[in-house]
Amino acid sequence: MSVTSNDAGGALGDAGDRDVAGPLAGKLNHLIETLYPDKRSRPGFAKLAAQIGDQTGETISSTYLWELATGRKRNLTQGTLATLAEFFGVPADYFLDDAVAARVDSQLQLALALRNQKVRSIALRAEGLSDDTLNSILTMLNQARKIERLEPLGENATEASGAEG
Repeated sequence: MSVTSNDAGGALGDAGDRDVAGPLAGKLNHLIETLYPDKRSRPGFAKLAAQIGDQTGETISSTYLWELATGRKRNLTQGTLATLAEFFGVPADYFLDDAVAARVDSQLQLALALRNQKVRSIALRAEGLSDDTLNSILTMLNQARKIERLEPLGENATEASGAEG
């Protein structure tokens, strides 16, 4: 049986199941949510399984994908691990090592932010500014995030961006 539902009970990448499903399901759901941030246009498991097959040349059933995402299956074969890693563009260790997952997640967060033209424009305009000016801009951006009730970014996000400049 193929599960293609996007309702709350069997939603693809439904974050509500992360804690009870286990770390593998949580990581898989996080990647799905990252790749398809708009929940309304997120594909069902059958479509996602087809996309995985088209992109990687490897077959994974929609049922098995659903079982992994909901925590009903917690073991991956090396082949499935490699297929999922290839599809999502992450190292296979992402699913096995929390330190690797944390590093990759921070890179994914940056890549997602850079999809927005205005974010890219701000970043490009900041090039060449003094550290004092950059710190002032960071303070203004943090204040804007508070005003818009967005979660604050961790200190490592500002340190990482400052270390490269």
